[in-house]
Amino acid sequence: MPTTTQDLEGQDLELLRQAAEGYQKLTSQIGRVIIGQQDAVQALLAAIFAEGHVLIVGVPGLAKTLLVKTLAGVLGWRFHRIQFTPDMMPADIIGMELLHDDDRGGRSMRFVPGPVFANIILADEINRTPPKTQSALLEAMQEQTVTSMGRGYPLDRPFVVVATQNPIEQEGTYPLPEAQLDRFMFSLWMDYPSQKEEERIVMSTTAEQTHDLSPVFTKEQMLAFQRLVRRMPVSEHVVSYAVSLARATRPSSSTGPTAKQFVEWGAGPRAGQHMILAAKAMALMEGKPTVAIEHVRRVAPLVLRHRVLANYQAAGKGLGAAEIVSRICAEVGEPQPA
Repeated sequence: MPTTTQDLEGQDLELLRQAAEGYQKLTSQIGRVIIGQQDAVQALLAAIFAEGHVLIVGVPGLAKTLLVKTLAGVLGWRFHRIQFTPDMMPADIIGMELLHDDDRGGRSMRFVPGPVFANIILADEINRTPPKTQSALLEAMQEQTVTSMGRGYPLDRPFVVVATQNPIEQEGTYPLPEAQLDRFMFSLWMDYPSQKEEERIVMSTTAEQTHDLSPVFTKEQMLAFQRLVRRMPVSEHVVSYAVSLARATRPSSSTGPTAKQFVEWGAGPRAGQHMILAAKAMALMEGKPTVAIEHVRRVAPLVLRHRVLANYQAAGKGLGAAEIVSRICAEVGEPQPA
C-alpha cells in the first residue's frame, strides 16, 4: 500500500493544485446564494469529489433544495429534481419502454429515459415513497446503470444522488431500508441558522435577487479530480484507524462499551471504504498530497451515523445514532504507524 507522497508527481500534483483552487471558487460561488451551512457545503463538496451519494436530513426551509440546485449550477452539471410521493412507481424514476411507430409503418418498443438520467439528482423527500420505488435507485447509485426489460442503459458520469428527508413529519413515510442507506456515503444534518445568519437570509430573500453563477469546472475536469482521489496515497495506519472505527460500531467485534450496550447492528465494510474515500477528498480540497488521521476523524460521524442501528436500551436512555457514534469515535484510539 502506498505510504509516501512520491506517488503523486508531475501532472497529478498539478491536478491537486487545480482541485484545491477550484474548491475555494466553488465555496465562494455557493456562498453567494447559501448563507451559513458551511459544514454541510464542505461535506457535500467532499462527496462530489469522491463521487459519493449524500442523504440530507433537516426540517423544511433550510435551503436543502436550493443548495443542491446551486451546486449543480456552479458545476455546470445536468440537474433533475424528483419529488417522491406515495403513488410514484419505479418507471417514474428510471424510465420505461413505450411502443413507437417508425417511419416505415412498423412498431417497436423504445426506451424513454426517466429523470435519473442526469449528473446530479435531487431525490426530494425520498422516504415518502414505498420501498419498491426507493429500490429503483439502488442499481443507479451502485452501478451507474439502469435496467429496463432486461437491457442495461449506462448513466452519464459524473453521477451523484442527493436525497432529502424531513425528520419531524413521519406520517405517511417509509423508512429507508438498510441496503439503501448503505449506498449513501454521508448522512448530513442541516440545522437551524444562527441569529445573524437568519437575519441575512430574511434580508436577501425578501429583496430582488440576481445570482449569476458560472461553472467552475468542466465535467471532464471533475472526472479527472475524481480519478485523482482514487490515486491519492494513504498509509496503512490511516486505513487501520478507519477500519477500527467501523468495527467498533459492531457489538460482536467492538472492544468498547458503547456498541455492546446500545447498538443492535453496526456498520459494514462499505463504511471503511467511504471513510477513506471521503478523507482523500478532504485532503484533495485542502491541497494535501496525503491523507491524515484528522481527515478520517472529520468524516467518520457523517459516514457512520446512518449505518448504526440503536437498540431498545439506547431508545430508553434517549440516545440517538449521532450520540452513539460520537461516543464510539471517542473510544477508538489512533493506531501508531508501523
